[in-house]
Amino acid sequence: MTEPFRTQRLVEFHDTDMAGIMHFAAFFQYMESAEHEFVRSLGFSVHSQIDGETISYPRVAASCDYLSPVRCEEVLDISILVERLGKKSITYSFEMASNGREIAVGKITCVCCRVTPGKAITSVPLPTEVREKLLAFVA
Repeated sequence: MTEPFRTQRLVEFHDTDMAGIMHFAAFFQYMESAEHEFVRSLGFSVHSQIDGETISYPRVAASCDYLSPVRCEEVLDISILVERLGKKSITYSFEMASNGREIAVGKITCVCCRVTPGKAITSVPLPTEVREKLLAFVA
């Protein structure tokens, strides 16, 4: 079985609602932050220069199912796997837990794109070096 990338985040006060529970929108920010940490751990970025071109990964879909509340100053354990690795797209799956309690599960799908100033953003195949590094995390 493939081992996920794991990271942690402390639930901060500004990410909670008046009841002290993490606000639903903050989960998307935590997933994105964990994704960025994951791709940096592989030696690339979500916005980088590859073969003289600026490559970025705009999101085309995001979802999150909330299973249990998490409160201010609890530690959120976040696990990431690559659920699907397409020719031009990546779907990440996220599991979030706190003290062994399942908190939420989510997904983000992004598409590899060439970003050239003054031109339309165009989808392109995933660079070989990116694909090779992600293969180790395919579920």
